[in-house]
Amino acid sequence: MEPVVRIPSTLAAPLVQRFFRIPPRPPTAPGLIAALTTWRGPDASADPDEVHRTAAEFIQLAAETHTTPTAELPAVADVLTRTLLAIGELDLTDTDAVRLGPQDYARRLRGAVQGADRALSPDAAWFHDELLVAVCLHVLHHLVRRSPYIQRHMPERASRIRQLVDLNDAEAAAAARKPEPSLEDAEFESAYAREVVRQHGWLTIVGVDFANAPDHWPLEDTYLSLQAEESSGGPAAGGQQRTVLLADRALDGHERVLLRGVAGSGKTTLVQWLAVAAAHEGARVPFVLPVRRFAREGFPAPDDFLHAVRHPLAGREPEGWVVRTLLAGRALLLVDGIDEAPEETRHALRDQLRRLLRIFSGTACLVTSRPSAVEEGWLARGGLAEEGFTDLSLAPMSRDQVTRFIRDWHTAARGDAGKDADALKEYEQRLLHSVRIYRELRQLATNPLMCGLICALNRDRSGSLPKGRKELYDAALEMLLQRRDPERDVLYADDVRLQQGARELLLRKLAHAMLAEGLSELPRRRVVEVLDGALPAIPSARAAGDGEKIFRHLLHRTGLLREQAGVSVDFIHRTFQDYLAAKEIVARGHLHTLVDHAHQPEWEEVIRMSAAHARPEECAHFLEALLSAAPGLRRPYVNHRRLMAAACLEHVSELDPAVQELVHRRTKNLLRPTTEQGARSLGWVGPIVLEQLPDPEQVPGDQQALLLAITATRVQDDAAIDYLARLRTRSSLAIRTELARPWRHFDTERYAREIIAHLDPEGLYFPVSDAAELAALRGLGGRPRIQVAGVMRTDELLAGLVPDRLTHLWINAELPDPDMSWLARFPALHVLRVNPRLPRVRNVPEGVTITA
Repeated sequence: MEPVVRIPSTLAAPLVQRFFRIPPRPPTAPGLIAALTTWRGPDASADPDEVHRTAAEFIQLAAETHTTPTAELPAVADVLTRTLLAIGELDLTDTDAVRLGPQDYARRLRGAVQGADRALSPDAAWFHDELLVAVCLHVLHHLVRRSPYIQRHMPERASRIRQLVDLNDAEAAAAARKPEPSLEDAEFESAYAREVVRQHGWLTIVGVDFANAPDHWPLEDTYLSLQAEESSGGPAAGGQQRTVLLADRALDGHERVLLRGVAGSGKTTLVQWLAVAAAHEGARVPFVLPVRRFAREGFPAPDDFLHAVRHPLAGREPEGWVVRTLLAGRALLLVDGIDEAPEETRHALRDQLRRLLRIFSGTACLVTSRPSAVEEGWLARGGLAEEGFTDLSLAPMSRDQVTRFIRDWHTAARGDAGKDADALKEYEQRLLHSVRIYRELRQLATNPLMCGLICALNRDRSGSLPKGRKELYDAALEMLLQRRDPERDVLYADDVRLQQGARELLLRKLAHAMLAEGLSELPRRRVVEVLDGALPAIPSARAAGDGEKIFRHLLHRTGLLREQAGVSVDFIHRTFQDYLAAKEIVARGHLHTLVDHAHQPEWEEVIRMSAAHARPEECAHFLEALLSAAPGLRRPYVNHRRLMAAACLEHVSELDPAVQELVHRRTKNLLRPTTEQGARSLGWVGPIVLEQLPDPEQVPGDQQALLLAITATRVQDDAAIDYLARLRTRSSLAIRTELARPWRHFDTERYAREIIAHLDPEGLYFPVSDAAELAALRGLGGRPRIQVAGVMRTDELLAGLVPDRLTHLWINAELPDPDMSWLARFPALHVLRVNPRLPRVRNVPEGVTITA
């Protein structure tokens, strides 16, 4: 009896071949099938994970032409994997299996894992069983073809297997002639695309909400194209290669991407941009999946995508539309904020996503996360690297991008500012000057969120800006909670009259509840419960109304909360949630409770800001607790706690000198890096690390000096320049490469003067990430070897490169125009090195050798 589910032998045979070793010679006698499997024995070339991947491919092939239990396909893949692994357990020879035939052989495999399919629905179990018969047919066909013994001694059986395969192929070919998408699917997809643009086609620019002006702007008019970095290699190998790509084109060259970025770096805005672009183009169907919507329930099945994210069109899509889109390879999954899932569920979500992508192997996918939430190797350990994922990081905004953002922000603001337009022009020029010369502002203005805050505060304070992160957020809250409505002439939008103090108290309660419950959004009813519980202790708020009324007021009048589909509530940005939660922890006197979370990366910002808000004596006790031994805690976590104590010193305004000395003493031995990875990880501690590192001039070997350079360059504070200057005369290419690499993180002119100018140019590619660095290098007379490490236009390169000096050019960033004919103006150039991960260049002049 032929299988009901049919897979063409041309597609099935390569998959079946993964199951079996290639024998050194054709078998001349019956042999145990288990001994042939690739996942058994000391020389096994495969493992159960590889079998799972193959099972998922079989399922996708079958699903393309058969009605399938779409919600259970990942579960079917798990059961099919266990069943196929039984091939290596049964005591059957190849002749035994061929004699049984596909139906009975499948039945024997199912019996070996009895009960494996009990968790499946009847429809899913039927699909599994029929698909297993189809796979068994191709397994038997493989055994027949490899065995002259079977062909000679079992001709009738061998002929019957071949007849079944031929019939299977004919039926599969007929089933493959699929009709065009139905009119119902096409009409819904058109409506869905319009809804994607409506939902995600707007960008909120922090602070630009003046009288009679909108508080959001068309995304296409205000989107700032950011840069993403892909790193490989390391300093010991001659320098860590940093490929710079345009973030919004990342999926053009990589089908699947894990994109890391710090809070406020533009991850969600990029997701919006990709979704809107896909909706306009129509080649792919975007599914925006904010993880916070389903963090506890698990990754949704395809049929539940729209329902899980509470999409306005959920329930109106044609049955099976999402699965048909996935099977056609037209889906774009935009999984935003994997870090917003509780740590205990994050790995499960990753594994569920992995199974989904194995089954729908043509699906493009972008996953975003804060850097600290998914440690190095997270993808590889979870298997996603094998699913084709590339690890990228959103780069900090370059000086050119910061300048453009400030100008675009003020242009948008002036459009409706009326008589204030001239004043805004003055504020813009003053801010551009301040960001260039003040280190504190330059370090803060590295992502769109912070740039927007700085612009809004600069305007709000008539060009007088606070310094430091804590002061900046304090001023931002004052602006949003106290001045926002009066500035917009919105004085009587409702009858709730609350001052900044009461508003902030209530928002702190919500932020703390989210932190305590491990969520970045709360159900609306839970928000009202939290507010109702807080009102009795806040007289002015209690007199204004109940929790429901106060919630509506905070939602509409503060600009800090956001309601999703009337069901859930979150802060407009996670940074505000962390900052307000920290203030609430300190106000409650619960600073000590943070000690138990100090080894968890997702708590870092809360801990730092709590230390910044704490009273001196309270902070001293907290830091001492971080430094103390923790029974039962593994050594890496103990060390992380102690490094957190050192990191907090940067934000503390007053502290007992004895405690400062204790922090230095307890962390001193931790700040002696022994590996490149360890050296890199110390940078986040901040400038305090520089006080603990040894004198680089007293370190004898180049390897230890390199590790010190790796640590100091990642501090990203101008204080590091003084330390690095004492390494600038080292001859090691690895050290010189490491010193040249971080130029973009420091003051351009000072770093050029004190570091770049002193590096021996022999064999060293000098990286330039923007026009300012290129101009500074030209001021030093240029260099023979230049690495383009940032996105720059052709006219900028022509203006900055020195024609008679340039001999080697390394393109390590995506250029807007791949036409290289302009290189003919550089007579000394003879080598053009182009990163193979970048789009191909064209029109390279004769005489210039292209290398990878």
